[in-house]
Amino acid sequence: MIDVLVVDDDFRVAEINAKYVGKVPGFRVAARAHSAAQALARVQRGGIDLMLLDHYLPDQTGLEVVHRMRDQGHGTDVIMITAAGDVATIQAAMRLGALHYLVKPFTFAALHTRLDSYAALRRTVERVGSGRGIAAQEQVDRIFSALRTAPVPTSPGLPSGHSEPTTELICRVLHRADHPLSAHEVAAETGLSRSTAQRYLRRLEQSGRLRLSLRYGDTGRPEHRYAWVAP
Repeated sequence: MIDVLVVDDDFRVAEINAKYVGKVPGFRVAARAHSAAQALARVQRGGIDLMLLDHYLPDQTGLEVVHRMRDQGHGTDVIMITAAGDVATIQAAMRLGALHYLVKPFTFAALHTRLDSYAALRRTVERVGSGRGIAAQEQVDRIFSALRTAPVPTSPGLPSGHSEPTTELICRVLHRADHPLSAHEVAAETGLSRSTAQRYLRRLEQSGRLRLSLRYGDTGRPEHRYAWVAP
């Protein structure tokens, strides 16, 4: 079994990610941590193969956690799972040796694919290492190719005129919001027209990924507001 440490400052998100991990054969959650200090302390105790690491932690960033782990000589593998989608953070994660990088919100299929490729990487390294411990170029190529993931299929049944990238963009905006948003606010955040935002929001609400609430103003006509409810 591959023992996983789930690190996220949001207790609910950590629980969701842990449940995802528990669904993948060959993986089990060894512990959860909600701060950099907790994560480093758990790694120091040993027995952690893989860390699913958020970047935005209350005491330090995820990248600082990885840097400190490496300075302390810990070789625990890392998959970043975070809302940080800026290129600078992604590049820094790569340079520190993160094996994968998932931007929130993500689907179970996306995480499953990354975990499968990580398991394949471990199997490949073990096979190569079981020989003389010296890899030929073909074996080196096999090790690196094990990390490649197939594209995650787009959501089935998207209606005509709906695209997966636009759906994901709106999901990210709602996921990061700390209060329900109107179609007008979502349009302002994404750069979409209000009518387009409304069309996607209605579809996401019907699929159960968003919760609809009504706010009544002076005009008497309620404003539709949407909140993220799905992991």
